[in-house]
Amino acid sequence: MPDHLLGRIDQLNWPEIQQQLDENGFSKLPPLLNQAECQNIIDTIELPDYFRNTINMARYRFGIGEYKYYDAPLPPLLQTLREGLYPELAKTANRWLEQLGHASAFPAMLAEFLEQCHSEEQTRSTPLILKYEAGGYNCLHQDLYGKIFFPFQVVFALNQKEADYTGGEFLLVEQRPRAQSRGHVIALEQGEGLIFPTQHRPVLGTRGYYKTTLKHGVSTITSGTRYSLGIIFHDAK
Repeated sequence: MPDHLLGRIDQLNWPEIQQQLDENGFSKLPPLLNQAECQNIIDTIELPDYFRNTINMARYRFGIGEYKYYDAPLPPLLQTLREGLYPELAKTANRWLEQLGHASAFPAMLAEFLEQCHSEEQTRSTPLILKYEAGGYNCLHQDLYGKIFFPFQVVFALNQKEADYTGGEFLLVEQRPRAQSRGHVIALEQGEGLIFPTQHRPVLGTRGYYKTTLKHGVSTITSGTRYSLGIIFHDAK
C-alpha cells in the first residue's frame, strides 16, 4: 500500500502545484488517499499505542474537538506521505527563502531535515489526526513547535463532507503588511489534500518580494463527525 501511494505522489502535477503555491500560497491536491486508506487512518484513533499525546482543544481554548499526535515510528502510510511529499515541497521552500533574500536551508530529503530538528532537541513526531463533532471548530493558529520548522504542511480530509458531516470548512487567513487580512474558505472531499504555509509566504510587490503571515483553522461543524489528517514535517521539542 505505501509503495502504491508513493507512485501516486510522484504522479502529481508538481510544476502546477508549485506554481499555485507561488501565486496563491496554497494548493489543493486531487484525491491522494482512497476510501480504504482514509478509513484505515480513522480506525487508528481508537488504538492508543499509536499515539504519544491527546489534546482536548477546549481545555486549552484552541477550539472544540480532539487531536492526537502519532508516536514514532509512524504507521507506514503516514511515513510514506511525509517522506514522499517533502522533496518537492523543499524545492519551493528554498525558492521562497531565496525570494526573501535568504540562502537555501532545506535539504532534499526528509531524513536530513529531521536531523536538523533533532539537533535542536525537536525529537517528538508531529503528524496528527483530528476529530470534530457537531459544534466543534479550530481557532486560527500556527503549528510551530520549536526553533526549526518547515514552511509547508498538508491536511487531508478523511471522510466525506455532506455525507458524514456538514460545515467544517478549512480556513486560511493571510495578514498583509499595512492592509486588511484576506481569508480563504476551502472545502475538501474525502482523500483530497491541501498544502498551505506554516507561518509565512513571499508575495511579489512593486518593490520586490515581501512577507505575509498566515494562520489556519476549521469552521464550525454543523452536523456529524469530521476527521482529518495533518502532515507536519518538522518534529516538536
